[in-house]
Amino acid sequence: MSLLCLVHGAYLGAWCWDLLTPEIEARGHQTVAVDLPIEDPTAGVAQYAEVVSKALQGFEDDVVLVGHSMAGLIIPLVASQRPVRQLVFIAGVIPHIGVSLLDQSHDEPDPNLLKAIGYELPEADKFEQFSDEPNMFNPAALGKNLLQDEAVAREFLFHDCASDVASWAFPKLRNQQFLYISEVSPLQAWPDVKCTYIVCGEDRSLSPAWCRYAARKRLGVDAIELPQSSHCPMLSHPAQLADILAKVAST
Repeated sequence: MSLLCLVHGAYLGAWCWDLLTPEIEARGHQTVAVDLPIEDPTAGVAQYAEVVSKALQGFEDDVVLVGHSMAGLIIPLVASQRPVRQLVFIAGVIPHIGVSLLDQSHDEPDPNLLKAIGYELPEADKFEQFSDEPNMFNPAALGKNLLQDEAVAREFLFHDCASDVASWAFPKLRNQQFLYISEVSPLQAWPDVKCTYIVCGEDRSLSPAWCRYAARKRLGVDAIELPQSSHCPMLSHPAQLADILAKVAST
């Protein structure tokens, strides 16, 4: 039996795993879900990682860290600081040492948006290494306000969820602050830990093409496919996702 530590993505909270955790526990594993301080504008990846590490105090090394979306930046940092058996990225961004998430995707957002947040283009050698990658994000999702319009949240996060699940989830969305996007990754060295990547084939936020590419290029693995899933499979396909995670945790 393994402990699966579930780390949520942007705008979400520990609540987003509520449909998944009983499915995982029914398959013989333990779970713990954390709430990250995403409303704090001074908190970045290092502070998020501290919260995860505190939640794991007292547990030994049979820990599988599961990071959704933004949490892909967090789980490698936790694994560099404490024993972890495996990292699982669910539609997750992946940190790159020495650069920020914006550095990786600087040519995708509206230049006016980048100017408004004070982003300055890095030196050429910082971003040329990403020039052969597919776009990380769905262009239609960039700049959308998920908190103010339930139709937008349904379109880019919950489009394949049951209507009652989407209605339950929308008011629980949180006011995400964005230091994690612009800060240089605090990760100093990639941890020597097995990695698994799960790509959501109908993701309308993070590009499935980028996910497959990055899994192979960055992690050296072939992604596991959830071909009909939106960006939030823990809400739309909890049983199917639990099957994958239970299998991963048992290997």
